[in-house]
Amino acid sequence: MTTSSRPATGEHLISIGRQQVRIRVFGETGGKAILFLHGWGCSADTMSGLASSLGPGFYVVLPDFPGFGKTPPPTQAWDVSDYGTFVMQLKEKVFGNDIIAVLAHSFGARVMLKLLAAPEYAGAFGQILLTGGAGMKPKRSWRYYYRTALAKVLKTPFQLLPAALREQGLSRLRKTAVWRSLGSSEYSQLSGVMREIFVKTVREYLEPCLPEIEHEVLLVWGLNDDATPLYQAERMEKGLKKGVLIKIESAGHYAFLDKPQQFAAIAKAYFESK
Repeated sequence: MTTSSRPATGEHLISIGRQQVRIRVFGETGGKAILFLHGWGCSADTMSGLASSLGPGFYVVLPDFPGFGKTPPPTQAWDVSDYGTFVMQLKEKVFGNDIIAVLAHSFGARVMLKLLAAPEYAGAFGQILLTGGAGMKPKRSWRYYYRTALAKVLKTPFQLLPAALREQGLSRLRKTAVWRSLGSSEYSQLSGVMREIFVKTVREYLEPCLPEIEHEVLLVWGLNDDATPLYQAERMEKGLKKGVLIKIESAGHYAFLDKPQQFAAIAKAYFESK
């Protein structure tokens, strides 16, 4: 794909297979190509301020992942690999064979770790900046194990029923206050296929991917991140062959919103360095 055929600045609906996808585009069509990938529960809009602040010389594309923003959910429950396939299809649609840079947050970073560890996909990407990246196994408190054990106890009687009655009973159980209190706030707000996707993705830990990644990866983390705490960034840096961690004070999981000027300066300097 030539730069002249790249989507122009603005908002577009494009087709990826049978999926209608909303993208936002910032910058100059001839600028350095960067793909932004947002986090869970967010959309392209969440990162649009950062995209616009990079200024001339960049061409930034921000999609809404399927199931987020203005892009409909997939018809089946995707896992991290399925979202990776989507990213590759979108990359080919928008950027063609160009090698592109990526800035990914949280869930988007989870997807990128999986792609970068796959030799058949890794060559499509150049510079990588991850912030608040998900995918590392969290430290668990006793409350977590208590809730997990209680959930299993509550489900056990229904497992003994015939299939039809079992699903009917489990459906009623999931609507009870006791069951809702056992799940995370994100899980309880979801339904249908997106709830299944959430379970599939958060249960996949990506530590095994780290040593397979040959790319230099810049990690930019808020010191006060309570969703993907700093110890996870440090574990990620240690596991990567070429990981570099930059910490931003007085910033949390959305460091690019908490410290927009500082974050934009770091991102711009990094992407301009090559």
